[in-house]
Formats: sequence, C-alpha cells, structure tokens
Amino acid sequence: MKILIVDDEELLVKGIRFNLQNEGYETITGSDGLQAVALAQEEKPDLIILDVMMPNMDGLTACSRIRAFSDVPIILLTAKVDDMDKLLGFDNGADDYITKPFNILELKARIRALLRRSAHKETHGNLLTIGCITLDLDARNAYKAGTVVDLTAREYDMIEFLMKNPNKVYSRENLLDSIWTYEYKSDIRTVDVHIRRLREKLEDDPADPKYIMTKWGVGYFFRK
Repeated sequence: MKILIVDDEELLVKGIRFNLQNEGYETITGSDGLQAVALAQEEKPDLIILDVMMPNMDGLTACSRIRAFSDVPIILLTAKVDDMDKLLGFDNGADDYITKPFNILELKARIRALLRRSAHKETHGNLLTIGCITLDLDARNAYKAGTVVDLTAREYDMIEFLMKNPNKVYSRENLLDSIWTYEYKSDIRTVDVHIRRLREKLEDDPADPKYIMTKWGVGYFFRK
C-alpha cells in the first residue's frame, strides 16, 4: 500500500513516514498543496494524509482538486479544533479529520480502517439495487442508472448502510456510531454534510430527493 504524506512541517512528515514505513507501507512525501495534487495524479497513492494549512495551496483546495480525478481516501491534519473547519474538510471531500497534536497509534488505526473500506476486490456481482441506485458490494462501487458515481469511502459506507436497512430511520448519533469507529462528539453536522453530498451525487433533484430522505426531528433513511 502506498501512502502520500503532505505537510509543511518537515519533522512531522519524517515522524509519520518513519512510523508508516515500519508498518510496511510505501510512502511518498510533499510539502504543499500543489505538490499534493501533482503527486496524487502521478503516484496514484492508496491513501493521502494532507495538512490543511500549507503554502502555495491550502489542504482544503488540494483535497477538492484531488476529488476531481480520484476517490482515494483522504485524511486531513489540522491544528484547528473548530467544528466548522472539520465540516469544510468533509465538504471538500475528505474522509477523515485528525487534530494536531495526535497520537500516532490513532492515526495508524484510522489509516487501517479507511484502507479496509476502500479496498477493491477483483470479484463483482454482489449487487444491491433499489430504484435506479445500485451498489456493487464487492467492488464498493455505486451506480446511478447504470453510470458509475464517484463516492468517497465514508460516503459509500453511509449509502451502503442506509440501503441495507431501507425505510429504517437513523438519528445522526446512530449514523456516527455505525459508520465512524470513534467518537465525533459534537460533530453531528458531519452526517448532514455527507447526506447532502450523497443527494447531490445520487438524486436527480437534491432539493426534492426520492431515496435519501429526512424524517424531520428524527434523522435520515433510505426510501424503498
């Protein structure tokens, strides 16, 4: 597995690289957002660790540009702790978010979780279809009316969970507990961001969804 690490803090990059190489990962490094986009295109990493505050191009912009051509899992690193900053990260296509300073064991655990979720198998055919939306559960691909739709690892996790449990309403807390493997505490709006992005990608009219529904005051469900 190849991991791209991009941060303008040289010592931090060296520390992360050392620990990941000890785990058997191949690593590539960069120091700004422009390099992140270029390396993501050239090297096609299996996962990207991306700092938010960097010279030349910030991590949020880099994340958004990478999403234009790749659904590779992206973990954002930041010194900020404001919930809105985290939501902006998810809105730009990030799969995960970790605040500095962090425990390297936690970072490695999140990397393993995302790589497990994004691993594509060679076999296909285990399909789940409701209406015009189909999931290939082996390849972790989503299709709308037969056309593949690029989803991040977290977006796929959420739509798969909802489609496997149609017509059942889940609160934001339920969805956080079921899809994320650690506490987001006050980041309830993380769910709203992912629901909005799924509607934009899978619904004909995101403002008047047919499948990804809201039960006002309760939560969300997939209508069958």
